[in-house]
Amino acid sequence: MDRDQAMGGDDSGSRLLALGAATIGETGGHPLHPRVRPIWPGARLAARTYTVACRAGDNLAVHAAVYQAPAGWALSVSAEEDADHAYWGEVLTAAATSVALAGLVIDGGVRDIGSFSSGEFPVFATGTVLRGPSKVLGGSLGDATRVGGVLVRTGDWLVGDADGVVVVPADRVDAVLAAGEQRAAREQHVLDAVRAGATTVNLLNLDISPVTINELPAGP
Repeated sequence: MDRDQAMGGDDSGSRLLALGAATIGETGGHPLHPRVRPIWPGARLAARTYTVACRAGDNLAVHAAVYQAPAGWALSVSAEEDADHAYWGEVLTAAATSVALAGLVIDGGVRDIGSFSSGEFPVFATGTVLRGPSKVLGGSLGDATRVGGVLVRTGDWLVGDADGVVVVPADRVDAVLAAGEQRAAREQHVLDAVRAGATTVNLLNLDISPVTINELPAGP
């Protein structure tokens, strides 16, 4: 499989990236728990994903996945909610870059973040951890697995940015894109109107009667 085939042979990735995680999360994408967040400022990702399920405290499956995942795809890794080990670091970043993987989303910890915070390899994780894992217990590749509380399947799309990460099921990407682009157009209309002096209360037809509004204090 070549890189264009891996990316789907279309512009879905660039369109998803342009819409961003927040918009996609409102139009059919499934938001991961906010504990999964960008590890370095400006990290952005839109790619199909190859799933990895690790055994607690062991990242052997991650090492295998780097060489099984198609170029241009990102890894989505479940680490059995283990907060005591770093499942990714400098060596795996170098390996993933050498085979043209697009990024990493892991429900677990990472380390050596200085090695991938230069803006070249997007990483979304639960945080940084010093202690390394073993590499003997196994795991599984390509199976449906939960990452950040969301069921992820190989071939689904990941969209990540400063707002977090969402998953778009492979069979829903066209519908999600269409809904997302419609929503983005509506939001742009609202933004333009607000900048021109309109109020959000009127534009969104909001009933503010439940809000208690006290009088401003008298002037000096």
